[in-house]
Amino acid sequence: MLELKDVKKYYGLKPALGGVNLQLPRGEIVGLFGENGAGKTTLMKTILRLIRFDGAITLDGAPIGPKNITKISFATSEHSFFPDLTANAHRDFYAEHFPTFIEKRYQGLMDFFGLPRTKALRAFSTGQQNQFEVILALSQGADYILMDEPFAGNDMLNREDFYKVLLGILTERETVLLSTHLIEEVADFIGRAVLLKDGQIIGDVRTDELDDQGLSLIEYLKTSYHYQSDRVVKALEAMGEEKP
Repeated sequence: MLELKDVKKYYGLKPALGGVNLQLPRGEIVGLFGENGAGKTTLMKTILRLIRFDGAITLDGAPIGPKNITKISFATSEHSFFPDLTANAHRDFYAEHFPTFIEKRYQGLMDFFGLPRTKALRAFSTGQQNQFEVILALSQGADYILMDEPFAGNDMLNREDFYKVLLGILTERETVLLSTHLIEEVADFIGRAVLLKDGQIIGDVRTDELDDQGLSLIEYLKTSYHYQSDRVVKALEAMGEEKP
């Protein structure tokens, strides 16, 4: 289990994370939602120990460090690959450094996205680079796969097909933590939703519980974030425009 206990992160005097407590067992697809600046990316970077923080983050009871960091992979639209290397060169690098590298999954995902294997990554389009970042994260053989807005620049049909593939390839030991603003697209694919606001978790619910309550994920988010349905009308009135 991946566990966060009272995790705090400050940028100056401003808290980016204000004491987050979260447990992520294996075998889940978890959606991480929140407005820009809610703390989603900061949360993932603390798990990876890319930034300093207060509190404790453990994997199966042990702190994250050199002995277990390979059990966590990361896909981000910021990109973490070597731009001058080809896809095949990345594959060789990962296979050499990660004994759990899943060759069959890598080859299958490369075929699925139709990506060139002998072209340098800097020559890929932004969408292709994001796809390749996801391929590497899923092929590493990690138990926990963190994805931070991984599909920027990809069309809707491509994203929808990928979610279906994702459901088909994940094993019971793998957990995906997916941060995205594409709430409606992932609603049918995640099993749990975690909501962040101002660095605090304000909601944590399983999607089957929402189904039992007759609530959609969108409705749950709007209620949790106290969404004001009349905000557009009020804004237009304040600007002297006619109501839509």
